[in-house]
Amino acid sequence: MPHLPRNHLTQRTYAMVLAGGRGSRLQHLTEGRAKPAVPFAGQLKIIDFTLSNCVNAGIRRIGVLTQYKAQSLIRHIERGWGFLSHSLGEFIDIAPAQQRHGEGWYDGTADAVWQNQGLIREARPDHVLVLGGDHVYKMDYSVMLQEHVVRGAELSVACIEVPLAEACGLGVMAVDEDERVVAFEEKPACPTPLPSSPERALASMGVYVFNADVLFAELAHDAADPTSSHDFGHDLIPQLIGQRRVYAHRFARSCINSVQGQPYWRDVGTVDAYWEANMDLTRVLPELNLYDDTWPILSQIPQLPPAKFVFDEDGGRRGYAVDSLVASGCIVSGAVVRRSVLFCKARVDEGSVVEDSLVLPDTRIGRGVTLRRAIVDKRCRLPDGFTAGVDRAADLARGFHVSPSGITLVTQEMLEGGLAQVGVGAPSGICRALA
Repeated sequence: MPHLPRNHLTQRTYAMVLAGGRGSRLQHLTEGRAKPAVPFAGQLKIIDFTLSNCVNAGIRRIGVLTQYKAQSLIRHIERGWGFLSHSLGEFIDIAPAQQRHGEGWYDGTADAVWQNQGLIREARPDHVLVLGGDHVYKMDYSVMLQEHVVRGAELSVACIEVPLAEACGLGVMAVDEDERVVAFEEKPACPTPLPSSPERALASMGVYVFNADVLFAELAHDAADPTSSHDFGHDLIPQLIGQRRVYAHRFARSCINSVQGQPYWRDVGTVDAYWEANMDLTRVLPELNLYDDTWPILSQIPQLPPAKFVFDEDGGRRGYAVDSLVASGCIVSGAVVRRSVLFCKARVDEGSVVEDSLVLPDTRIGRGVTLRRAIVDKRCRLPDGFTAGVDRAADLARGFHVSPSGITLVTQEMLEGGLAQVGVGAPSGICRALA
């Protein structure tokens, strides 16, 4: 493949990030926030991966489209991503749903971009990169852009091989020997397997590169079609197969830090997938490398003191964490943390045991608490002697959500209802914190 100037391609590209999804499969984790705003890896948000990929690849003209419960997401982007230089033509435009066409909200992903095409036209790009804001991966979009131009493509779709069982929730495509897309089906009940690997399918990652003029023309055509659901995967892309030059881009060519040749991309759209992706980070050699200085995952990093571990008494209190991620501002006070992720400002009091669990920001865990295979949401206050993940029936009886693989999800709203139901009182210090 001949070399094309990377800076020219990225500087003439506008990235549109679709970040309005509710993420209902994450259950109560998205009751008060959009999926892209869900905390991840101790001190990040899910959307930080997409935005970091853009900035690291040299694409610094970005639009973020929001809709569902977007306040925390907007605040995070405004406070954490304000370092881009407007004087150099770098920016992130945050666009809440504004009912620009009629009185309804966005009807689909294509409709969302259609309603905000003015942002793209103002930037006058040659290419438009359409991205989801709710996946975890590290990708150099400039490689995909270069391949798109060299092939003379009008649309390129990033793809990855996945097991057939996972493909039914994604867009599945078929390609010819030149990797031109010949078929595309969104969330098929029976995914078409790869000819060379009958147990796997070629799935869309929700990463698209359009020639700008092609995108505008096809969005206008889709908007005028009353039978369309106005979605890229369901409508627009299948319509383009055979009419435009649509190619597949193999993620393996542009992924960053693949482990043993396996590209890392995760749709953390369920409680189980979210827990597993975070827990992978606690392994000695995680599949996702967050310690790569050449491709940093940027975010709003709060100014907090270092994590603190206190008490080291033989046969008594000892505060420690092993095989775990412990973010800034945490205090582990005479407690044990194993194979877990403590997010910013989590506090674990003496005698407690936290194993295989995620403790989200600003959570207070009382004395003698036991957590196993649990997710504790932001700002929870767990009373002394509390347990979760130990007895499935008891967790369900208290109103906690238990996932298909047995992960117990606890939120403050559940706690207040469950504690009142069984007549358990919170310790005075925790009561004051709730007041």
